[in-house]
Order: sequence, then C-alpha cells, then structure tokens
Amino acid sequence: MTQTNTQFSIDSEGWCEQARKVPSPHHNQRPQADDISLLVVHNISLPPGEFGGPWIDDLFLGRLDPAAHPYFADIHHLRVSAHCLIRRDGELVQYVPFTLRAWHAGVSTFAGREACNDFSIGIELEGTDTLPYTPAQYAVLASVTHALQQRFPAITTERITGHSDIAPGRKSDPGPSFNWSYFLQLLRPI
Repeated sequence: MTQTNTQFSIDSEGWCEQARKVPSPHHNQRPQADDISLLVVHNISLPPGEFGGPWIDDLFLGRLDPAAHPYFADIHHLRVSAHCLIRRDGELVQYVPFTLRAWHAGVSTFAGREACNDFSIGIELEGTDTLPYTPAQYAVLASVTHALQQRFPAITTERITGHSDIAPGRKSDPGPSFNWSYFLQLLRPI
C-alpha cells in the first residue's frame, strides 16, 4: 500500500495512525520518557538483497525461522526492532511506539552521547547500501519525519543521521545509495 501523499499523525501513545501496526516484543521503556531527540535512518533486506516477504516482520517479532534461508541461521536469535519500516512501495509498518525504546542502534554514539536507543527513533528502509531507494520511500520518510518533528521538536534536521554515522566501522547503512541531499530537500518547508 503506497502512502506517498499521506499526511501522517502520531497518537498520544506514540503510534502513527496511518501505519500498519505490527507490535514487536523487542522494546522497553526509555530511561527518560521525554528525551527523544534523534532520528536514525537504517536499511534492511531479508534475505540480503531480496525485498518483500514476511522476513523483516518475523525478525522484529522474534519468530524468524532459521531453516527458511541459510542466512537466517545466524540472525534468528537476535532481539532487535525498529520503530518503523518503509517498504519499497511506500507502505509504512510500525513495530514500536515512538515513545518507547526500540532496539535498533546497538553500540552507538551521537554528539558524544552513547546508547542512542535511549533517545532516538529508528526507521528502516527496505533496501541495501548499493541499490537506489524508491521515490515512494523518500516521500513517506519525509512525511513521517515531519510528523515526528512536530511531536518531538528536539529532532531537528541536524539531528537526523544514518546508522553508519552513529556506529562507524560497525554499520554501513543506509549506505551510499541513500540520497541525503534529496531527502533533506523534501524536508524543507514549502
């Protein structure tokens, strides 16, 4: 379901009202509930380089079948989640309310502050470091970002970053295929 022309809104519990909700057990309370000041852009594809299918949902729900693909044998035990996923067609899937701590960043540092999960929101784009993202993904990411910035004003444009920037040497996403200039242009007020 493409949601490129949708204006997103976030309810009082931290759910995006326009997203498909798939609640993940992989989350917990933030150390400071009102400390949400960073947006982290990621990418994911399961199996690597393949799109569609139930595998991302299954990973974030803790039910990935290790026998379904050889790659899954090494990752099925992980307890990870993101707040949202934006599929190639622009569908927005939400796993964790924005008000809670999703487990997306791992060992990470931003502006000298460690443990980015404590104060960040993680959004996954279905993709890879090397394949271009779709116009629908950029449009939905920009719309969700606008809604997040309205709800959490500490997420300024300067506090939007990639996973590779908060975990250098360990992570490479969203990769060189992510067009930061284009995305930031979409965020500019009209």
